[in-house]
Amino acid sequence: MIHIKEEAARCLLCEDAPCTKVCKTIDPARAIRAIRFDNEKNVWRWLEGCTDADLERAEQACIHYDRPIRIKELLRAVSCCPGKPKEALPSLAITFCGIPCENPFFLASSAVCTNYEMVARAFEMGWAGVFYKTICKQEIREVSPRFDAVKNGASFAGFRNMEQLSENPYEVDFDILRRLKQNYPTKVVVASIMGQFEEEWIELAKMAEDAGCDAVELNFSCPQMRLTGMGSDVGQNAELVTFYTAYVKRNVNIPVIPKMTPNITQMNQPAMGSFFAGADAISAINTIKSITMSPLAAVSDKLTVSGYSGRAVKPIALRYIYEMASNPILNGESRKGKSVELSGIGGIETWRDALEYIQLGCRNVQVCTAVMEYGYRIIDDLILGMQTYLLERQCEKEKGTDHRIIEHMEDIVGEQLSNILLPSDLDRDTIVYPKIDQQKCIGCGRCYISCRDGGHQAISFDTCSDLPMGAQQSPTRSPRVIGTKCVGCHLCRLVCPTGAIGLAKRVSKRR
Repeated sequence: MIHIKEEAARCLLCEDAPCTKVCKTIDPARAIRAIRFDNEKNVWRWLEGCTDADLERAEQACIHYDRPIRIKELLRAVSCCPGKPKEALPSLAITFCGIPCENPFFLASSAVCTNYEMVARAFEMGWAGVFYKTICKQEIREVSPRFDAVKNGASFAGFRNMEQLSENPYEVDFDILRRLKQNYPTKVVVASIMGQFEEEWIELAKMAEDAGCDAVELNFSCPQMRLTGMGSDVGQNAELVTFYTAYVKRNVNIPVIPKMTPNITQMNQPAMGSFFAGADAISAINTIKSITMSPLAAVSDKLTVSGYSGRAVKPIALRYIYEMASNPILNGESRKGKSVELSGIGGIETWRDALEYIQLGCRNVQVCTAVMEYGYRIIDDLILGMQTYLLERQCEKEKGTDHRIIEHMEDIVGEQLSNILLPSDLDRDTIVYPKIDQQKCIGCGRCYISCRDGGHQAISFDTCSDLPMGAQQSPTRSPRVIGTKCVGCHLCRLVCPTGAIGLAKRVSKRR
């Protein structure tokens, strides 16, 4: 049986895909992209009426570097049962700092939004808004090369960049923002700015407001500024964060959104400083300081510390979001009950990634690395996947299996906060044993090796080496859980390449 995710991951996601061009009525490239971005339930939308001949032609046209994608087998393995038509899918509208947003998906301040044409194209494709690349008054001189990646096959597991701020003259950038807001009045335009001292922060913020921007983001977090006293140097100093936020807040009427650095032990400290200074929302996180050692990414044979992003940083970003979202001060126990809103950033590729941020309290998410790798087109699956999820939650409510009222995006903001506990408060009296599905097991022994060398030696596995000399029977190559040794850590489930190991029923621990 084909492994759907692995085969879809081999697809190159071609521009003007040849596999689709040879088909008259179906779009196999779009269907594969849906699988790639966690949208298998919607694959039927691009395959209605398809025949084996269509899929065979698509497979023959596939561009590849070793062997064609098994398009026919892949797409036939995915359920193609139609769901509700697109018109019946729910709205993703939500407000952020009182600003109406058509959906929660924004471009993050970065290389993905550096000029008018780029942002206009993203808006037309469905992105709700942009945090435009950070504007400053300093001369920005970039290095070459400036990017590197830690790769998992052909995809980025993590991405490292040495890029700083916008290279455009600041007057040019504010003119771009003015034109964007004039030509796309329903989209949300946020100016990201960085000053070097009080007067610069105020001047740039006023220029953002005069340009018609909906809000201004204060970049306290860029990890690779050439000049000291800027970027993450500010974000690591709660006092400076407080002062600069207050200066800006007193001089503009649009929402003010400080952007926090993760290169700090306690993000809550600068976050609370900005909150007491009047911040309307907080963006988090910016990239994490890192080093990659690839000689191909060296600048004149030299390496440096710079920012790390992509899928690898998402769990770290979620931790910071949770800590701020669960902070009682930021949640309205002071400042007349007003709480700060959150914009989540870090490792967002699929709608499920975005959902995790929203369920921890974010009202929108910002995407950068995934756009750099796959393009603006990922917005299609972000929107459709989230709409499908909301529709399913609404159906569960109708059936009585979900007792929460889920009608709008607003209804899922922060809904998982109560499910997160301190380690000391977790249940330590029960256990969930792994359950092996022998029908899915292929007998590779990966679970046995990992449990033997990195776990509790709680899996048995018979091979030829286990049989007596001259034995007639063949090895079964079947792993078995040894209940008296198993502690329920589930390392075996995580290393299984076929998904053959699942969960048994939770039971009380033996005493």
